[in-house]
Amino acid sequence: MATRRATPGGERRLFAETADWATMRARFRWAVPDQFSIAERCCDSWAAEAPDRTALVALDDQGGRHDWSYGALKRASDGLALAFAAAGIGRGDRIGILLPQGPAVLITHFAAMKLGAIALPLFTLFGPDALAFRLADSGARAVVSDGANLDKLMALRSDCPDLAAIWCLDPAPVPVRAFWGDIEAARGVPERLAIGAEDPAVMIYTSGTTGPPKGCLHAHRFLLGHLPSMELTHEGFPRPGACGWTPADWAWIGGLMDMAMPCLYYGVPLVSRRMRRFDPEEAYRLIRDTGATNLFLPPTALKMMRAAPVPAGLGLRAVSSGGEALGADLLDWGREALGAPINELYGQTECNLMITQAAGFMVVKPGTMGQPLPGFDVAVLDTAGQPSAQGEIGEIAVRRGTPAMFLRYWQQPEKTAAKFRGDWMMTGDLGRADADGYVTFVARDDDIISSAGYRIGPSEIEACLSGHPDVVMAACVGMPDPLRGEVVKAFVVLRDGASWEGLEAALIARVRERISPHVAPRAVERRDVLPMTATGKIQRRDLREE
Repeated sequence: MATRRATPGGERRLFAETADWATMRARFRWAVPDQFSIAERCCDSWAAEAPDRTALVALDDQGGRHDWSYGALKRASDGLALAFAAAGIGRGDRIGILLPQGPAVLITHFAAMKLGAIALPLFTLFGPDALAFRLADSGARAVVSDGANLDKLMALRSDCPDLAAIWCLDPAPVPVRAFWGDIEAARGVPERLAIGAEDPAVMIYTSGTTGPPKGCLHAHRFLLGHLPSMELTHEGFPRPGACGWTPADWAWIGGLMDMAMPCLYYGVPLVSRRMRRFDPEEAYRLIRDTGATNLFLPPTALKMMRAAPVPAGLGLRAVSSGGEALGADLLDWGREALGAPINELYGQTECNLMITQAAGFMVVKPGTMGQPLPGFDVAVLDTAGQPSAQGEIGEIAVRRGTPAMFLRYWQQPEKTAAKFRGDWMMTGDLGRADADGYVTFVARDDDIISSAGYRIGPSEIEACLSGHPDVVMAACVGMPDPLRGEVVKAFVVLRDGASWEGLEAALIARVRERISPHVAPRAVERRDVLPMTATGKIQRRDLREE
């Protein structure tokens, strides 16, 4: 299962032949070459062998379509790399990317990597405090952005002493540099550097749900760590005619590494579309008009799409989703309405895509996240660091040795060390495993609700509530109670036009009957929106603090 040099015939696949899940796990061995560059594998090698092959289908706000070939991406990233080098930026420097989905994001990633620099994806939704923290903490030397975000950058520049240069896609005053102008003015190609698989490539900050955000530094090899999931979760990906899309921001590891970079690695056209706000009807039109076959959809997007009419003529093959647990009702809807399986993913910024459901290769058990992927040794450990008994709650952990695992937290050796217990990387997530190796997510360790001696995880309750046809999304937290310590309180967002009359009692009864009386919410509160992280995860901490 070694990684081979690519030709436009799909020879990059890890699984030339597939078997039952247990056999694939037993046979699989990682083959990570000493020299490996994401930019070379996802851009330059294709440009050398098939320069006119479509890499990116970029859709704009006016309804226009712009196809980018691998050759065009290489020329643009070469030009930007030369501009970076001329500004004194080189190996090890951090380059911020404050942009929505689009060609410039990929061009900047590849340009940074060609210099041995580190790409630093940043959400355009970040306010000035969040942005200033990440730029200052990382010591970013440069940022690439656009006119919509330029004022934000310029206002905080004095707080970021290492920030030497800003490139802007849109016209801007000096000293801001012209992104497209510098690319067009460049002559030649950058010096070809030896890039090792262990060399730093990308730094992605954690969402900060359990403390200040930490910069997760990843090596070039971490692309390889995402490929087993891409091939198996997407039902034998890539098949002829495949086309990938995700509405998830490419600043999130889910958007960038669960869909965007793997598509380019395999030579599969990738669709980009800036969505200022996710619109399910627009999403359906995009899927139909571009012929997208394989999607990564965050749970929030899936729930919104379930509430909208599904048009005919979709050619979906598989959908993956991660970030929050999905319920059986949502999985059933996917098969029936979308005509494609929705396969759950589990991972973290520190080590992504370690567990999955893969309907084409295993029996799907709704409510579980699935089984560990080939190449990942995952266990549920008790407080003594030993495997928990079947069905007992413990902390999900993954053993060192997978290329998907991060190198370290940026400038935080103590927190890096605290993330590990021996050879196990501890996720901080609680789960339980059954006799067949399926892992069920229970909660973040700090999301557990302790009620009358029971440890209650919110995910199962939230999935049950979201299965009601009037509920778009739900969140559950513990509410102080003098008798039980805590009781469950739920917050729900309803579909447009849904009536609240009688619904609270119906939702409580639904959980009581479908799960258990002891986990049923004592109260359900209606909300217009729920607090979310930039990656679309519900911030239960904010609800608890209220």
